[in-house]
Amino acid sequence: MLVDSHCHLDRVDLAPYDQDFSRLMQTTRDAGVSHLLCVSIDLESYPDMLALVEDYPEISVSVGVHPSDDDRREPSLEELVSLAGHPRNVAIGETGLDYYRANGDVEWQRQRFRTHIRAAREAGKPLIIHTRDARDDTIAILREEKASEVGGVMHCFTETWEMAQAALELNFYISFSGIVTFRNAEALRDVAARIPDDRLLIETDSPYLAPVPFRGRPNEPRHVARVAEAVAAVRGVETDTVVRQSHDNFFRLFGAADR
Repeated sequence: MLVDSHCHLDRVDLAPYDQDFSRLMQTTRDAGVSHLLCVSIDLESYPDMLALVEDYPEISVSVGVHPSDDDRREPSLEELVSLAGHPRNVAIGETGLDYYRANGDVEWQRQRFRTHIRAAREAGKPLIIHTRDARDDTIAILREEKASEVGGVMHCFTETWEMAQAALELNFYISFSGIVTFRNAEALRDVAARIPDDRLLIETDSPYLAPVPFRGRPNEPRHVARVAEAVAAVRGVETDTVVRQSHDNFFRLFGAADR
């Protein structure tokens, strides 16, 4: 019943599985993960990503171009809408703003973000938002582009309670990754404790950000159980409660078939 609401399966290290994706998926199922959302970060690898997950109905996909990659092919609104029409596609993204390593003028990021939001509204699909060191601009553009009409998720949330509130008001869900298990993440755990039951999601962001005690190693979808445990602990509920709530919230937001 666990759902990994954000992972990059086409980038997970398959060396421990003898390069056999089916073995990774069997391990994932054995860990109790019933559904996964494989998230796109560029258009160049999108066809191969679709081919990889084709035989696994428990995997949904998104389409988008990551905000920090300035060397990727720029998507048009029309192309994003067309690709979002694939029967396995449930979202537009990941998209957003990332100023952490940005140099010089980042207006191209803001324009790319606006294109994704407009595509999501036209396609009637929710957004997957990546934001780093761009709190004010992210919320401002979401408001200006009427992103609340489709809603979405703030993935791998690491921001303040005030930003979480602003996102909630815009019809967004808040998703927590393995970062919530890190020793220095007390402020984030406080945010995780305050998110409404019906707006909570969990994720791995595999192969990145493995939770404690796997921190520093390649991440996998099976570790979403550790995220559920950590979030449950700060919310003062049983892990099964977070598993059920995040499962139900995922299918309410993305409308994916619960297989």
